[in-house]
Amino acid sequence: MNSVRSLAAIVVLACLALVVLLLFEFHTPAAAAKLIASSAFIGVALTSGASRSAYGRLILLGLFFSWFGDMFLVGLTEMFFLLGLGAFLLAHVSYVAAFGVHGVDRRWLLMAGLPVFGLAIAVTLWLNPHVAPYLAVPVRTYTAVISVMVVMAFGTRGAGGSLLILGGALLFFISDLSVAALRLVQTDFPTYVWGLPFYYGGQLCLALSVSQSRSH
Repeated sequence: MNSVRSLAAIVVLACLALVVLLLFEFHTPAAAAKLIASSAFIGVALTSGASRSAYGRLILLGLFFSWFGDMFLVGLTEMFFLLGLGAFLLAHVSYVAAFGVHGVDRRWLLMAGLPVFGLAIAVTLWLNPHVAPYLAVPVRTYTAVISVMVVMAFGTRGAGGSLLILGGALLFFISDLSVAALRLVQTDFPTYVWGLPFYYGGQLCLALSVSQSRSH
């Protein structure tokens, strides 16, 4: 338990350091802080017993894909953006599989589906004018998959799943709006100020959720 708390604290502190370093445009130290924060959430999952259940192993796989996505997004070129998008797409597929293994309530899937996919359509319409034609299919595919991930997270809640699962999925979804605003819409405001805490908070929730789902 002490190891889990220590690693969780590292995630939080490294995330805060990352935001501050980016604000002051210290990009090399910021990349190091990102590496530390992303490695630490994998450590949280491992020390929480991720390897002891199918659910935990799938969450761990998603966290590994996310780690690669984080490293790719350090790069500023469109190629690195696409690689990062692909890595996070695989992370969400892993999370969807994990939630399926956990078990879901179909009624909750139906209740969550309409508002979540409605929001996804609104986000797509918002992004359309800012997305280059060759990015349209990858971005829309990613939006669809992360929406499925959120709906599945609602489904686990209906099946008695931990709030950590639903909270992690929602935080991840919201954090992606920050990435979209920064990298696609290219807003002047540094949206990572709120996006990164939401992202690392979401990953931390998912990593911690494995300790409550060892029977799946």
